[in-house]
Amino acid sequence: MQSSLTPRHLLLALLVMAVWGSNFVVIRIGLDHLPPLLFAALRFSAAFLPAALFLRPPSAPWRNLAAYGVLIGAGQFGMLFLAMSGHISPGLASLVVQTQVFFTIALSMRLSGERVRPFQLAALALAAAGIALIIWRTDGSATPLGIALVLIAAMGWAGGNMVARQTPGVNMLAYVVWASLFAAPPLFALSLVFEGWPAIRDGVTRADASTWAAVVWQALGNTLFGYTAWGWLLARYQAATVAPMSLLVPVFGMAASAAFLHEALPGWKLAAAALVMAGLALNTLWPRLQARLR
Repeated sequence: MQSSLTPRHLLLALLVMAVWGSNFVVIRIGLDHLPPLLFAALRFSAAFLPAALFLRPPSAPWRNLAAYGVLIGAGQFGMLFLAMSGHISPGLASLVVQTQVFFTIALSMRLSGERVRPFQLAALALAAAGIALIIWRTDGSATPLGIALVLIAAMGWAGGNMVARQTPGVNMLAYVVWASLFAAPPLFALSLVFEGWPAIRDGVTRADASTWAAVVWQALGNTLFGYTAWGWLLARYQAATVAPMSLLVPVFGMAASAAFLHEALPGWKLAAAALVMAGLALNTLWPRLQARLR
C-alpha cells in the first residue's frame, strides 16, 4: 500500500470530508419538516433501495449486518438527529460526535485487554476539556441534553466500528447498503411509538422539495458516495495515511453551519473546537510521530 496520497486522491479525500462535514447542515434542513426518528428511518430506507438491487449482499454474517445496522441506525443517527432537533447546532454536533474515536479505543481495549497509553489519556483530557467548555459557556447552541445525545450517538458509532472490524476485507459499500435493511425498521418503530402517527403524517405532508432532497442526499452523497470513496482510498493507502483526514470533518461542519445557517462562532466556541481537535489530532498523529522519531 502507498504511504502518501497523490494530488488527485488528496482532492478526493478532501471532497469526502467536505460532503461529510456539510452533511450536518443538510440534516438541519431535513429536520425543519420531518420528525428526527422518521427522518433517520427514511435516510436508511433510501440508502437500501434502490442500491440493494445492484449490489449483492456482502460476505458477512447476517447477525453482523443486523448489529451494525441497529448500532449505526438507531444508535448513531437516531440519537444524532434527535439531538439536532433543537438541542445542539450542526457545527457543534459535527465536532462532539468525533469523540467516537475515544469510545472506539475504549471498546477496542476492553475487547483486546490492552492498556491505555499516556498519550491517549492526554488526548482524552484535551477533548473532555473542550466538551466541558461547550457545556459551561453554551449560548443556546447546545444544551446538556443535546451533548448527551450526541455522545450516545458517538458510542453507537464506536460500537458499529467494532462490529464492522469483525469482517475485514468486506465490500464496505455493499456492507453499509445491506446493513441499512436492519437500520430502518427499528427507527420506523421508534418513530411510531415516540413521535406518533399524527407527527409522521404531518411531517410527510409538510415535507417540501428541499426536505426530500435532504433525504436523498443523506443516502446518495453521505452514504453511497462517501463510503465508496473512503473505502476505495483505504484499500489503496495505509490507514495511517487516510484516517487523519477525518479530522477535517468538524472543520467543514462548523464552516458550513456558519456560512449557510449563520451559526455564530464566538471565541469560546473556537477555543472548545481547538481543544477537541487537538485531542483528536494527538490521538491520531502521535503514534506516527513517535515512529518517525525512532
